[in-house]
Amino acid sequence: MSGSIPTPTTRTPETPATTPAAPVVGTRDVGGVLVITINRPRARNAVNAEVAQGIAAAVDRLESDPGLRVGVLTGADGTFSAGMDLKAAARGEQVNIPGKGFAGLAEARTAKPLIAAVEGYALGGGFELALACDLVVAAEGARFALPEVKRGLIAGGGGVVRLPRRIPYHLAMELLLTGRTVTAERARELGLVNRLTPDGEALSAALELAEEIAANAPLALAAVKRTVQLADGVPESEAFTEQAAEVGALLRSADFTEGVRAFSEKRAPEWSGR
Repeated sequence: MSGSIPTPTTRTPETPATTPAAPVVGTRDVGGVLVITINRPRARNAVNAEVAQGIAAAVDRLESDPGLRVGVLTGADGTFSAGMDLKAAARGEQVNIPGKGFAGLAEARTAKPLIAAVEGYALGGGFELALACDLVVAAEGARFALPEVKRGLIAGGGGVVRLPRRIPYHLAMELLLTGRTVTAERARELGLVNRLTPDGEALSAALELAEEIAANAPLALAAVKRTVQLADGVPESEAFTEQAAEVGALLRSADFTEGVRAFSEKRAPEWSGR
């Protein structure tokens, strides 16, 4: 009895599907609020060149998209940010973005409100990112510090400039000259934190605050930011002149007309941003 011997079939093992790496700065739209998340948990969300570029791009998206009203900046896995990635800096990575400064935010001029949702550590540049935001929500376990003097530097990403404008001079100097770490409770006592939450709830509280802000007229929100920023350090007479121009523009806007009509009709306004 004869017959051919079957040739064994060679099977090539299937290559497992590779999961694309998550971006180091993630974004998601939550009802018109752009949540910007620094996502380098193994490096305690320290800022390298990629993070700086990612934050800059996210802020650009926030500013350019009329459907987005407020931004919330946070960090992944229970840490806000440990600041500048010193290893990356030693490799020559640039963490300053032209026109936007450290981490793509410290010197950026933004029209829309930004809220920092802080869990864990906000150290050095991380604290400076929080200072670059308009409001700060912090969990009880959060810790803040500008320890640059301990390394032979100063807090050059906005800490030296902004902290004395946020809190009394002598208290700011104590933090800047000692590099001391303060608790979230102490930061709230100093006026640096708007809301204090249980650990793990800073983002949800920040989103609640963002939703409350986003319900208001976008043109008016932007006018508030511009006027407050301009009034810092200029004579009152000049500040009032600029404010009058802002008020005049708002009075001529479709949103003001809508706001008055909605009030009289006892309904929620429908803002057009015009």
